[in-house]
Amino acid sequence: MFQWSKKVVKSVTFNPEVADESLLAVVENHLEQLPDKTFSDLCKEALWQSLCVPEAAKPSPKTAVTDSVEQKIDELRRQVADLEERFFAKESHRLEAMERHILQLTQQMAHLAIMVTERPVIQPPTPSTPTPEVANPTYDVHPPEEVDPVISRLSQFLDDF
Repeated sequence: MFQWSKKVVKSVTFNPEVADESLLAVVENHLEQLPDKTFSDLCKEALWQSLCVPEAAKPSPKTAVTDSVEQKIDELRRQVADLEERFFAKESHRLEAMERHILQLTQQMAHLAIMVTERPVIQPPTPSTPTPEVANPTYDVHPPEEVDPVISRLSQFLDDF
């Protein structure tokens, strides 16, 4: 016995003869009048009739309800696909924005690191280092932001004058 797979595709060839062309024209005209039918459906019906299969053995044709349900399912699938596409596009944009922010922060950190390494670090005096006494307590003493070593050596001589 011949075993077919679950879905079998067979082809019908229409030759360039008058009989075949007229049959094809009738088929196309008939299918235009019945938009819910396909060429496959029409071929199956013709085979059922030509093989004289009783009506009880024929499968029930699709009803308008099942067609409507299938159309709704297809529409829902399209809506879900559209929703997924918009969601992934939105998340992609958010991810790109986060990557730009991370890049900016990385550049700012690198810039700060360069600034820190180029400027000398001022260390506060340690307890073992004697702190100079303030001669006149009425002046506000603010620690200098940057101490140049040449100026610090010259300041000793200035104190003597």
